[in-house]
Amino acid sequence: MPKLTRRAVLSAAAAAPLAAPSISRAQAGRILRFAPQSDVSVLDPLFTQAYVTRNHALMVFDQLYGLDAQFRPQPQMVEGHDISGDELTWVLTLRDGLRFHDNEPVLARDCVASIRRWGVRDSYGQTLMAATNDLRALDDRRIVFRLKHPFPLLADALAKPGSNICAIMPERLAMTDPFKQVTEMTGSGPFRFNTAERLAGARVVYDRNQAYIPRQGTPSFTAGPKIVNFDRVIWQVMPDPSTASAALQNGEIDWWENPAPDLLPPLRRAGATIVQDPSGYIGTLRLNHLQPPFNNPAIRRALLGAISQEDYMLAAAGDDTSLWRKNIGFFPPGTPSASDTDMTLLTAPRDLDRAKRDLIAAGYKGERVVLLVPTDFPSLKVLGDIGADMLRKIGMNVDYKANSWGGTLSQLNNMEGVDQGGWSVFHTYWAGLDLLNPAVNGSLRGTGKLGGRGWPTSQALEDLRDAWLAAPTEADQKRIAQSIQHQAFLDVPYIPIGQFLAPQAYRRDIVNVSSGFAQFWGVRRT
Repeated sequence: MPKLTRRAVLSAAAAAPLAAPSISRAQAGRILRFAPQSDVSVLDPLFTQAYVTRNHALMVFDQLYGLDAQFRPQPQMVEGHDISGDELTWVLTLRDGLRFHDNEPVLARDCVASIRRWGVRDSYGQTLMAATNDLRALDDRRIVFRLKHPFPLLADALAKPGSNICAIMPERLAMTDPFKQVTEMTGSGPFRFNTAERLAGARVVYDRNQAYIPRQGTPSFTAGPKIVNFDRVIWQVMPDPSTASAALQNGEIDWWENPAPDLLPPLRRAGATIVQDPSGYIGTLRLNHLQPPFNNPAIRRALLGAISQEDYMLAAAGDDTSLWRKNIGFFPPGTPSASDTDMTLLTAPRDLDRAKRDLIAAGYKGERVVLLVPTDFPSLKVLGDIGADMLRKIGMNVDYKANSWGGTLSQLNNMEGVDQGGWSVFHTYWAGLDLLNPAVNGSLRGTGKLGGRGWPTSQALEDLRDAWLAAPTEADQKRIAQSIQHQAFLDVPYIPIGQFLAPQAYRRDIVNVSSGFAQFWGVRRT
């Protein structure tokens, strides 16, 4: 989840123009300095869903398939695949000449071990492996899936750029227990992880992989050739947004991921370029389905008429409407699964008095509602404050539980009632890529205690997800996604509360920065 801190006061240094870097032009041309939103505290891309770890992993590791700008899978490490007439056998053939950073060749058995490890931890991977009868290496370059039933989205699953990615690593690393961290960062991607220069909490260094062989074609999101134009990329962890803003303007860094919204105007005035992620971050209000009062679907539905996405986004991102969107459904706008199905439930004029009456009619009798709010995570605290005000206005007995982020995470795992330390409501953000479609949107699962925090149970949602996965055409997928949104408004596993279009800022001499999350191939200095 992003850190979206709003700052009203800028340091004196933040008012300075974008001066020339203090290092020589020759040296600057070879090095890219980047300020991530946080340190990479976990290196293993399967051990966390943190986006900073995903960004790190895509530098070091490559994927069998990439996803293009239209969200379609394209061959990446593979040169292609063959599918049998009954669609039960897929044979993937690796490109020739692929090597890991230790100069060992990338073999099919490395890929099989990597897929199996990923398939234990990732929701989409679990679905793929459940559909697989046999997965093995036919020889050094060919991987075969023998399926229990047709799974047309096999390449899509292997291409997913949201956490957790299917990172291909040597078999000796991929055989590590999926619930134990891999700490040796040997991949076959466009950058090598520089272990010697890593300084926890301050610096991460990546060196260009001189042996990397980009595939042919046109770059498009995570698909196509990954051309590296810098000898090294240095991630410099900043202590606070004002320091990062000053560092960008003074030439100490070239690129800042996720700048605070209030710092964008002075950055623009100083000549920085701002680019936004079109899939953004979707704010969500997550309800606990195991305990009263939100184990009652009618009470969950009564909240829909009280939600103002505009109120949430104004509080989170301010008056600049280029940074946020309202009228957001269960899938990010502009993506193939998005639709207007039943959206009037969220977009019709808000009527808090009617919502209060609906709540009473649904059976709410004043039960305590524990709202978890991490006070040291500003972007989530502001959502919690708006939510608390809204719930109180419609007559709910809100118990505002302020805690640290770590304490909040601990309490979120408690499935018991509020009298036993449990919870009722929580706000968070998910990257649009992680809500992109029914396959990757884990918050739409209806598997009860086997699912994510909130633990909704809905066989209808699960059946529709299975139908979407088996759909033969994009038109069929779109129709089923509309049905999923309709069912979600009935079951209310969570409520979308708006979309924040996370910005990145970089100096004017840096070009070809992707409009998605931070990617370091294709970027160059003019």
